[in-house]
Amino acid sequence: MRVLVVEDQARLADSVARVLRREGMAVDVAYDGNGALDRAAEAEYDVVVLDRDLPGVHGDEVCRRLLAEPVRTKVLMLTAAGTVAERVEGLTLGADDYLPKPFAYPELVARIRALGRRTQAALPPVLTRGDLTVDPAQRVATRARTRLPLNPKELAVLEYLLAAEGRVVSAEELLDRVWDSAADPFTTTVKATVNRLRAKLGEPPVIETVPRAGYRI
Repeated sequence: MRVLVVEDQARLADSVARVLRREGMAVDVAYDGNGALDRAAEAEYDVVVLDRDLPGVHGDEVCRRLLAEPVRTKVLMLTAAGTVAERVEGLTLGADDYLPKPFAYPELVARIRALGRRTQAALPPVLTRGDLTVDPAQRVATRARTRLPLNPKELAVLEYLLAAEGRVVSAEELLDRVWDSAADPFTTTVKATVNRLRAKLGEPPVIETVPRAGYRI
C-alpha cells in the first residue's frame, strides 16, 4: 500500500511515516498543501493522511483537488478540531474518514488499512495460495504452518503478489506500490528483494519470473 502523509508539524509527520513504514507501507511525506499536490501529481496513492490545517494551500482545498481526480485515492483527514460539527464539515468535503488529534498510532494504522482495502477489489482478510498464507493485519506470513522470517519489504512484496491473484506484476509496478519516492528506479532493489523472498519461501518455488514481464504467484 502506498500512503502520502501531509502534516505541517515535521516531527509528527516523520513519526507517522516511520510507524507506517514499519507496517510495510510505502510512505511519502509532504509538509504543506503545495507539496501534497505536487506529490499527488507524481504518484498514485492508496491513502492520503491529510492534516486539515495546512499552510499554503489549506487542507480543505487539497482534499477537494485530490477527490476531483479520476483515481481511487482515499482521504483520511486529521485535525485538532474536535467538535461534532467540525468533524461533519470535514467529511462533507469528501474525506473518507476523520481522525481527531491527538490519536493513537494503532488506530491510525487500522483506519489506513481499512481505507486501503476499499481502493481495491474485495480481498479475503487472509491471503492464501496452497500452503502459503499472509495475514496483512497481523503482518504474518506462513508456509506449511511455519512462520516465515520476512522483513517488512519482503512481506509487502509477497502480499502484493498474492493479492494480484496470478496476474503478472512488473518490477516497475512493485517499485511504485511497495517502495516510496526515495527508491532509485535504476537499482536492482526489486530483484534483490524477490530473490531473498524466494530463498525464505523455500521449496517448491512459488514465485515465477515471467521473462520481460515481471513476477507472479
